[in-house]
Amino acid sequence: MTQITKETIIGDILDACPDTAPYFLEMGMHCLGCPASRGESIEAACFVHGADADELVAKINEFLKNR
Repeated sequence: MTQITKETIIGDILDACPDTAPYFLEMGMHCLGCPASRGESIEAACFVHGADADELVAKINEFLKNR
């Protein structure tokens, strides 16, 4: 996975790169193993958790670029 967007499904990100989990935990998403959360897009999860989707996408893409 080289780049993600707000539409990218969280489970796909975690399957491709489990090391991104701390970014989801940081935004308050502590239920990463839940089937519902794994099927959500970043945008949907950020909406529910009151987080900025653009900021999360930028952080994860920066992490993926530098690993």
